[in-house]
Amino acid sequence: MEPHRPAMLNKFIQTNQVSILNLPFSGGQPKKGTEVAPELIEQAGVQEDLENLGYSVRYIQNPSFKTPPKIEGPSKDLIKNPQYVSDVCRQVRDTVKKELSEERLVVNVGGDHSLGMGTIEGVQAVYDDACVLWIDAHADINTPESSPSKNLHGCPLAFSLGYANPVPPEFAWTKRVIDEKRLAFIGLRDLDPQERAFLRDHNIAAFTMHHVDKYGISKVVEMALEHINPGNRHPVHLSFDVDSCDPMVAPSTGTRVPGGLTFREAMYICEATAETSTLVAVDVMEVNPCLGNEEDTKNTVNLARSIIRTSLGQTLL
Repeated sequence: MEPHRPAMLNKFIQTNQVSILNLPFSGGQPKKGTEVAPELIEQAGVQEDLENLGYSVRYIQNPSFKTPPKIEGPSKDLIKNPQYVSDVCRQVRDTVKKELSEERLVVNVGGDHSLGMGTIEGVQAVYDDACVLWIDAHADINTPESSPSKNLHGCPLAFSLGYANPVPPEFAWTKRVIDEKRLAFIGLRDLDPQERAFLRDHNIAAFTMHHVDKYGISKVVEMALEHINPGNRHPVHLSFDVDSCDPMVAPSTGTRVPGGLTFREAMYICEATAETSTLVAVDVMEVNPCLGNEEDTKNTVNLARSIIRTSLGQTLL
């Protein structure tokens, strides 16, 4: 039997209620597969994982996310699938907002990381002082104009920070909802030129794999959380892209970069976040079961499960 503790105490959500949002979406990047990941993670037992931790779980899914619109928006020559990404992210925003408003901790299971613009806006609609801990090999802070790939999974934070200016008309609903002092990155190792400039110019807390090597994961997480949430006074939104982990740990993902987090480093981030008792939402994104063999998929799906249950309070003792 796996060791665990009862549903964790939380400073901001006083119930044991959790909503798992199944977000089957791949429109923010070109590789099919992320749209089937939530179903596989569900089948692997994530709901049972959380129930075993003492949570009461509501499972929410929207299969329509798999279906792109018949007509794309006016910005289709600037960025890929703008209307599709916008429509889905706006629905995600509304669902996250509703579940948090009912005092339910939210677990967002993607899907690609373009969904982050929806999850962030949904969290901020209820907790406008929430901090964001973004765990990723990439900064995802390109604007539509600066993005080399024009894939929107590399742009969600540009919208949430208000850097996408002018805002493409499809995304007129978005707005600047977080400021730089409430955002920290861990795991960065593949940055585009404009992203480097944004991180430097705006003094955003960005901990690369160099910092993990230099200081160790414990010190890096301590510095990141202290920067965005001194004294643990504010809610925390943990957004975890599995490509932050080394390809040996997360082989089934679309933008693999060597030299990433080990399994234990990834779990330590989740454990330390759980210990703050401030977590209100967690995203697990970019699992792609169509990449790699059956064993690769199994390992990456199980990593996603581990991220979720560890963030919500599973401990080793």
